[in-house]
Amino acid sequence: MTDDPLFYIAVAATVVVAAILIFGVVTFARGGEFNRRNGNRIMRWRIGAQFVAVLLIILFAWSRMQGGN
Repeated sequence: MTDDPLFYIAVAATVVVAAILIFGVVTFARGGEFNRRNGNRIMRWRIGAQFVAVLLIILFAWSRMQGGN
């Protein structure tokens, strides 16, 4: 499993989602002008990154079911 490059790409996408989520939560907790201007944009980026991560995870699982290494 760990010799498959798709595994590492899926893990990297998941880490990106987590980083965006943490950044968004921190800016929301701080409040202020930056959060008012960018809070929704940050969460939209998270949703997009999460969509890509889920697709990569599904692709990885599908490739493993098909007999891939």
